[in-house]
Amino acid sequence: MFDSREELLQKIRLGEDTSLELKTVRFKGDRLSAPAREDLADEIAAIANTHDGVLVLGVDDKTRDIDGIPVERLEAVERLIFEVCTDSVKPSVVFRSFRIELPDSAGMPRAVLKVEVPRSLFVHESPGGYFHRQGSSKRKIPPDYLARLFQQRSQARLIRFEEQTVPGTSLGDLAENLWRRYTTRSTEPDEVVLLKRNLLSTEEGGPLRCSVAGVLLCSERPERFLTSAYIEAVRYRGIRQDSNYQVDARKICGPLDAQINQAMSFLMLNQIVAASKTPQRVETPQFSTRAVFEAIVNAVAHRDYSIAGSKIRFFIFDDRMEIYSPGALPNTVTIESMALRQATRNELITSLLAETHVAETVGDVGRGSFMEKRGDGVPIILHESEKLSGIRPVYRLIDESELLLTMFAAIKDESDATE
Repeated sequence: MFDSREELLQKIRLGEDTSLELKTVRFKGDRLSAPAREDLADEIAAIANTHDGVLVLGVDDKTRDIDGIPVERLEAVERLIFEVCTDSVKPSVVFRSFRIELPDSAGMPRAVLKVEVPRSLFVHESPGGYFHRQGSSKRKIPPDYLARLFQQRSQARLIRFEEQTVPGTSLGDLAENLWRRYTTRSTEPDEVVLLKRNLLSTEEGGPLRCSVAGVLLCSERPERFLTSAYIEAVRYRGIRQDSNYQVDARKICGPLDAQINQAMSFLMLNQIVAASKTPQRVETPQFSTRAVFEAIVNAVAHRDYSIAGSKIRFFIFDDRMEIYSPGALPNTVTIESMALRQATRNELITSLLAETHVAETVGDVGRGSFMEKRGDGVPIILHESEKLSGIRPVYRLIDESELLLTMFAAIKDESDATE
C-alpha cells in the first residue's frame, strides 16, 4: 500500500484518512516518550478492525511535516511496534515495517518507519477497548456493530449466524414441500434429517428450533421471524429516486428462491424492450437478464441477515438499476478483488441454493440451479451488462455496511423502444 515514495508523499500531503495514520516520534534521553504505547495500540487495532492501512512514524499529523526518526533510534521504534502488536493488542496483529527516507520541507532526507497493517480476519481489542477508524480518527465500536463484526470475522467462536436458532420457531414453521427439496427419503425421524442439514438447530439443553437458513429457505413467510428478510422493489420513471415518480413498488417476500423468481418477474414487467423494424425483429432489453439474475442471487445469498432493519433494495430507473445489499464484503474480499476471488458470508445458504432448481419462468439465465460453486457470478454481471449497455457496472461499499451495485441501461427511455 502506497508502495512508491511519490505515492506515499502525496498521501501524506493530503493528510490522514481511513487508510493513513501519522505519528510524531519523540525521545526523552534514551526513552521513547511519544507516541504512548497504549495510544499506539488503539490506533493499530482500529486499522486492523476496519481495512488495511498504513501507519507512518516520523511525520507530524497536524502540520504533515516530515520530522523523521534518528537512524540510530529506528530499531527502538521497531521494537515498540513489535511489542504493541504482539502484547498490547489481543489477538496479535500481523504487520510489516519498512525503513524508508522521505525529504523534509528543506529537501533533506529523513528516516521514517512505514508500518503496513492488513485487514484482519479477527476483531482486535486494545487497552482502550474495541476501536475502528472513521475518517481520520479512531472511534469506539458501538455494541451492535461490534456483534456484527465478530460474526463477520468468525471470531466469536460461535456457529455462523445462518446456523443459529430463531427464537419462537419449531419444526411446524417449516413447510415440508420446501424442506424436502434438501433431503432424501429416510427412515430417520424428520427432526434428525433436518438437524443433519442444519435446517433445525438447538442450543445446549434447549428445544429444537428452526435455524436462520431453515427459515429463509423452508418457511413460507420468513419475514414473520426475520423481519428484514425481503426485497423492496421499485420502478421509478426518470432518473431520480422520488416517490412521486414511482411506477411500480412491491415488497417481495417468501423463501429466498421465490424472492429471486419474483424479483426477475418484476424486472420483466418493468423494463423497456426495444424491437427493430427489420424482418428478423431483434429485441433488445433494457438490462441483461443473465446479469440481473446473478446480481439478485448474489444479493440474496451473500447479504448479512444479522443486520436488523436492513432489506435488499432493488431500484429500476430509466438509465440504470441499483441493487443495495446489507452488509460489508465478507472475509478479506475488496471491491477491487471481487471479480477474481470467491468468498461467502453464508456458506449454508449458498450450498442450499446450489441444490435449488431455477424456475423456467425466470428466463434464460444460463444455469439450472441458483448457485454454482465456480464463483463466476461477479464476472458474469460485469461482462454481460457491459456487453449490452457499453458501460461497466460499478460496485460501491457504503459506510462499511451496505454494498451497492449499479448496472446501466442499454435503452434510456420509451422513445428508444423502437428502432
